[in-house]
Amino acid sequence: MELQLKHQVVLVTGGGQGVGRGLCLDFAAEGARVVVNDLFAERCQAVAEQINDAGGEALAVAADITDTDAVNAMIERIEAHFGPVDILVNNAGVIAERREKGGIPPLFQDTSPDDWRKIIDLNVYGMLNCCHRVIPGMRAKKSGKIISIMSEAGRLGEARLAVYGGAKAAILGFSKSIARELARDCINVNVVALGAVSHEGIKAGALSPGATPANDERLAKMLKAYPISRGLQRLATPQDVSGMVMLLASPRGAFITGQSVGVSGGFAML
Repeated sequence: MELQLKHQVVLVTGGGQGVGRGLCLDFAAEGARVVVNDLFAERCQAVAEQINDAGGEALAVAADITDTDAVNAMIERIEAHFGPVDILVNNAGVIAERREKGGIPPLFQDTSPDDWRKIIDLNVYGMLNCCHRVIPGMRAKKSGKIISIMSEAGRLGEARLAVYGGAKAAILGFSKSIARELARDCINVNVVALGAVSHEGIKAGALSPGATPANDERLAKMLKAYPISRGLQRLATPQDVSGMVMLLASPRGAFITGQSVGVSGGFAML
């Protein structure tokens, strides 16, 4: 299938590793001009260099997207280098910190306002800052795609992830609302909901690339929660995510807006 993404300017937040890195590499393979954003300069630079060395076009922009001024400066730099953003992928996010007792997140009553702010600032305000800054350019062109990555915790709720799930649910509600506002300008807004994803940024444990049901007891238990994982004997990978994101970002997804699509192996069947 030809996705017609060649020369499209794609901004991926949190693009330095994991799902974000996978998205950047796959968009570049489709001929898009990719802006790799990450809080850590060395991460986004490494991904951009990999793309450029392979003959693609990429720009690394390290920026804290919770900072409005930093986002404004990032978009100005992108526009000067590539032109206006055609596709925004709000991928950057942070989950509740795992603590003692087996490395599980704490119950809500055991968290503090500082914990809440860290989660909400990046997952919600980071997304709002990026959307607010790119929408005027998209409206001027009367075209654009906004895809935000959320968690199934935001669609279903999950114990020990109350604030994180609430922040991800906010992404969904916000996306549905602006999808209605922006439809007249041919701007599509959608959300992709994920479960557990194994990627190279996780060095040890059940979500690390080297984990298998045979060598990791926790992974063997986790696979039971994902119907398709029982057959595939693995968790999701960034490549499982990028196919859906690129479809939504392409002209093939022109009639899809205001939707939340689960790429979570059947964890949630809505």
